[in-house]
Amino acid sequence: MSSDTDGRPAVAQTSGAGPARRPPGVRLPAVVQTLLFARYRHRLFPLLRRRYGDVFTLRLTAPTRHLVILAGQEDIRTVFAGPVEVLHAGEGNAIMGPALGDHSVLLTDEHEHRRARRLLTPAFTGTALRGYQDMVVELTRAEVERWPEGQAFAAHRRMRALTLEVILQVVFGVTDRARLAALRPLVRGLADIGPVTLLGLPYPALRRVGPWRRYVSCQRRVDRLLYAEIADRRRAPDLHSRTDVLSRLLQAAQNEPGGGFTDPELRDQLITLLLAGHETTATALAWALHELARRPEQLRRAQRAADEGDDAHLTAVAKEALRLKPVVHEVARQLTEPLTVGGYRLPAGATVMPAIGLVQSDPAHHEDPDSFRPERFLDGQPPANTWIPFGGGARRCLGAGFALLEATVALRETLVRYDVHPERPEPEAQRAHHVTLVPGRGARVVVTRRV
Repeated sequence: MSSDTDGRPAVAQTSGAGPARRPPGVRLPAVVQTLLFARYRHRLFPLLRRRYGDVFTLRLTAPTRHLVILAGQEDIRTVFAGPVEVLHAGEGNAIMGPALGDHSVLLTDEHEHRRARRLLTPAFTGTALRGYQDMVVELTRAEVERWPEGQAFAAHRRMRALTLEVILQVVFGVTDRARLAALRPLVRGLADIGPVTLLGLPYPALRRVGPWRRYVSCQRRVDRLLYAEIADRRRAPDLHSRTDVLSRLLQAAQNEPGGGFTDPELRDQLITLLLAGHETTATALAWALHELARRPEQLRRAQRAADEGDDAHLTAVAKEALRLKPVVHEVARQLTEPLTVGGYRLPAGATVMPAIGLVQSDPAHHEDPDSFRPERFLDGQPPANTWIPFGGGARRCLGAGFALLEATVALRETLVRYDVHPERPEPEAQRAHHVTLVPGRGARVVVTRRV
């Protein structure tokens, strides 16, 4: 048994006695708690932690009624290291089902998840990542050269344009100009799904009206183009010389005894890579520029690293942006049977949520946590389970290495060209955008060409 800093036991067991009481939480109506969670969880969670401690409960209307939020390092470790048969991440992410597809690696559990992860892994090895780098560099250079000099613009918007192009050309591997032109606005429409649309998609009646009808129509048009791309790629005579993610998945499948992904499975994994990788990387890059623009000394260090090819420092800048401004504030696991964690006996059906935003801002783990200090990732690594922007355990994001590669390249190509200045002296706040947190005003900056 291990203990957190306050001495509470942090144990995970699926049998035996345990405290019968549920963790404390506010007594507001469930609908009010749902709205607060959807729009203001990054502000709500710190308040609740100060009042109730490292374990507290929220009550939602749908789809899950009880959320148990975990802010303690050891409690988070308990969840990430716990039995995957008991802690279902797929069920915890069920709200994303209509957007991602039933076969998504984020929505499956146990055997099905292990199979999907095994088939996806060859596309994200170190060798594979090195194969993507040249294309990421080329796309980044083309993007940053288009930036307006001397006038304010939203870095988040420009970085989203870059990461979208990386998804289309490096992940999907689309090279046909007509198909690229058709996919760009449609894929952007899928990625821009709002919380109201997301919550209403499971209901057939809503899918026939308003924003839900438009979203479903967009999905169908994207599907037609993606299935055509998959069919073309399966027949491609140069498949083994191609280095995009889709081609690597098809190459790996040829050596898979049980067969690779079917076309619908491939579609769902590609959409997952789009929705999981597009917004998150773009947001981290926007926050990195937002912070560097307000810290001239840190900017000069990062520019020196870019000039000298010191990718370790630039990766540390990206990691610190992800620590200070986590794009995803929490991850979910739904219990399939009773579990004791953090000293509380939780029933089957409850959802436990390691709170990324809380543990990454905890001064017990990160000195001066409100400061932007990339060097904390150069002087050593944070304690285990205290820097978790990509989750942890058996469900840690497979694309973490790809995301950091993309961020490092983007920072290098930006900083060798430009000085970065804030539009306004005051920093921007985070705001909720469906399941992610983004810069409130788009991380507006001004760039000028370096002399």
